[in-house]
Amino acid sequence: MKTRKKQIQRQMRHKRVRAKIKGTAEILRLAVFRSNRFIYAQLIDDEKMITLASANDKEVKKDRKSSLTKVAVALEVGKLLAKKALKKNIKKIVFDRGGYKYHGRVKSLAEGARGGGLEF
Repeated sequence: MKTRKKQIQRQMRHKRVRAKIKGTAEILRLAVFRSNRFIYAQLIDDEKMITLASANDKEVKKDRKSSLTKVAVALEVGKLLAKKALKKNIKKIVFDRGGYKYHGRVKSLAEGARGGGLEF
């Protein structure tokens, strides 16, 4: 029951955040989804309802044989997404943390995207 309550609370926080954040053609929305094992990030244009770039930890892990911590993997996912975005000439974004607290893996992903050249 406790985990279900946490899920509902996160969904409510996400709705509250999404009411204020909107991805446009000029400034895309960087949406983050975090599970216990994986982390995913997408650049979304909400007006056209399309995803222009995405990255996840599976892409990062297949390139590397060594074991990284979850936070280090999230940092690499952010850098990978930034690289894909810059190839498509995308520089400005708005960050959607998906109702998660801005610390740990979510913060690491955001720092990786910033370090890769994206502007929040």
